[in-house]
Amino acid sequence: MRGIKLSSEHMRAKVEGYNELVDGIPVLTRIHMLYTLRIPPEAPRDKLNRALETHVSKCPTAKSLEGAVEVTWEADIQEG
Repeated sequence: MRGIKLSSEHMRAKVEGYNELVDGIPVLTRIHMLYTLRIPPEAPRDKLNRALETHVSKCPTAKSLEGAVEVTWEADIQEG
């Protein structure tokens, strides 16, 4: 992640999809991602924040769903 080395055990993602009935058909309308990251204390927060802020616009899946499915996210960042 932008020069910050994290092992897979220090990165977690929980993703929830939300369906709404549209004309009686369940349609995926929103995806929300919750990232949990454990970063080293010396990690450059500016690079981490920039990576998080731009990741949806660079994600192939999010780009494919753009205009049809709202993609939101939040991050729980822990040092240590």
